[in-house]
Amino acid sequence: MNVGDYTYIWQARDWPRWRYDLAALAGPLVEVSRAQGLLIGRLADVGMALRDQASLAALAEDVVKTSAIEGETLNLESVRSSLARRLGVDTGALAPVDRHVEGVVEMVLDATANCHVPVTRERLFGWHAALFPTGYSGLARIRVGGWRDDASGPMQVLSGPIGRQRVHFQAPPADRLEAEASRFLDWVNGASKDPPLLKAGLGHLWFVTLHPFDDGNGRIARAIGDLLLARADGSPQRFYGRFGDSIVITPVGRIK
Repeated sequence: MNVGDYTYIWQARDWPRWRYDLAALAGPLVEVSRAQGLLIGRLADVGMALRDQASLAALAEDVVKTSAIEGETLNLESVRSSLARRLGVDTGALAPVDRHVEGVVEMVLDATANCHVPVTRERLFGWHAALFPTGYSGLARIRVGGWRDDASGPMQVLSGPIGRQRVHFQAPPADRLEAEASRFLDWVNGASKDPPLLKAGLGHLWFVTLHPFDDGNGRIARAIGDLLLARADGSPQRFYGRFGDSIVITPVGRIK
């Protein structure tokens, strides 16, 4: 696909008016709600220590999967140690923690523990800075704590060898980001007619469509999804997360 072959979603005349078939989604939403209810019921019958362990397991898996989608492999035990320290959960011996783990953990915990705090530019910039404390992504210097400026060209999702790359998606130009971000943040923080679970998915999709940063967009989009899931539950403590395109419930009583 070459640029110009298709109209991107953000180029639609009524962007960002989201459309979905609620009748088709009713069944899956009922199943998710049922699973949530069963999980909450089981949690009501166990002690605080096991609930804390269940939340720790879900958060740790979420952090690892959040990084894996952008090709960064984190050590699960290191992630668990970082979370345990911050949550005050006793897990016995703690594994060493590196700065990459700490940055992702800070972002995920802020998104979930402070889910009812408004999402602002400054908060997103802080998450971005936590992900890239050195100002580099690999060997490349990137713009940290601010929207991309497209100085090196448009933000594109590519595949294939250099010189024969295929463009799968091109994000809105940088000069539109301020207005696009304002509209997105107003929607995230405002009342919505969208079912809460769907809003979490739409929030992820909307943010990753904007791709407003030089790097880390996928990880921050997942954090926004987790924040909206926590708001939907009315609780900052997480016992399940968005892994890939599904919602996975942590089985209480089988925590490793």
